[in-house]
Amino acid sequence: MSLPMQAIAPDICAAPQLTPEAMAEAAAMGFKSVVNNRPDFEHGPDQPTSAAIQAAAEAAGLEYRHLPVAGGYQSPEEIAAFADLLAELPRPLLLFCRSGARSTRLFLQAQQLG
Repeated sequence: MSLPMQAIAPDICAAPQLTPEAMAEAAAMGFKSVVNNRPDFEHGPDQPTSAAIQAAAEAAGLEYRHLPVAGGYQSPEEIAAFADLLAELPRPLLLFCRSGARSTRLFLQAQQLG
């Protein structure tokens, strides 16, 4: 299995919804950190919870952060919080949300703060 992802910077990739099982694969691929930008239960009970993904990420040796944001709008505070995560987390970094677009937008907006 290979994770569906897109490089958005030399050491940052964005992906659609990841499962707890994907965390070991992400670690094996060389990622050091994972950021989940999707609110829990955004599209119902079948979506894996942040807690389940975090447990799997930490078991795989990954840093994990949950910064849930809405799909249509990210506030200046959320963008600033994301910029802080970009500064603090070890790379390579894997970001995800429902489709990957929200994480990509957050990244681009955080870059403009620099």
